[in-house]
Amino acid sequence: MELRHLQHFVAVAEERHFTRAAERLMVSQSGLSASVRALERELRAPLFVRTTRQVTLTEAGRALLGEAERILAQVRTAREAVAAVQGVLRGTLALGTEQCVAGVYAAGLLAAFHRRHPDVEIRLRQSASLDLADEVSGGRLDLAFAYRTGADTDQLRAVPLATEPMTLLCHPEHPLATAGAAPLTPADLAAEVFVDFHPDWGPRRATDTAFAAAGVRRKVAMEVNDVHSLLDLVDENLGVAAVPRHFRQKRETLRALPVRGVPDTVYETVALLPPPQATSPAARALMALLERA
Repeated sequence: MELRHLQHFVAVAEERHFTRAAERLMVSQSGLSASVRALERELRAPLFVRTTRQVTLTEAGRALLGEAERILAQVRTAREAVAAVQGVLRGTLALGTEQCVAGVYAAGLLAAFHRRHPDVEIRLRQSASLDLADEVSGGRLDLAFAYRTGADTDQLRAVPLATEPMTLLCHPEHPLATAGAAPLTPADLAAEVFVDFHPDWGPRRATDTAFAAAGVRRKVAMEVNDVHSLLDLVDENLGVAAVPRHFRQKRETLRALPVRGVPDTVYETVALLPPPQATSPAARALMALLERA
């Protein structure tokens, strides 16, 4: 099995089109088709269902895609490791991050990294923690800054960055805001209408876990995909929000109340990385810079 066959297969799988994949790879469409057919013959299975408009993966193709991405990522890591031994850090740093992660200022960290390693191309993707974990596990990202969403696996490890307590944000005229500053329990909030992130966001998953552990079912009436939209909705008194404590600094007009009562009312932010042997030199250099900072 040749690496170029895997590269061609992954490009077609991502583009879902042979012509676009050929243009991306700067090869002829006939050559690309021949490469994919050769891989299918070697594996003795069709990898795509071809139509005049697009191609889709077969079951065998879906099984191969994750492994092919990991193999290509490992090859890239090996090449970059050799360059690093020779004294020059080159290649690509593919970083993912969820919004407003405590314990790291991604923009400043990347700026410092770029000054030290100008020959490394930086790629940044912002997404939800659950998606970022899948991207790192699959070798599509070198590392990600996210909220912990699960235990370590053979393909993913989490390096702790920071922990924060749960804080409830509400409008200054909300009844909770005038009830005093005593810590609230999930049971105290059972009747409230919540604004929250989509379920694949790290803070949402941690909040859901905490309330489920307390036996309280929340009413989440509005779901958003960015922090400032969430704060806007709370600022308009359309609901309350349970969030990591540092979110309160982004909208000081809101009332912030502590939440207690169950052991899971803590948000942990982590750096998600592949196993040490699969971690790229660029990712190791970024983590070393973060530790020094």
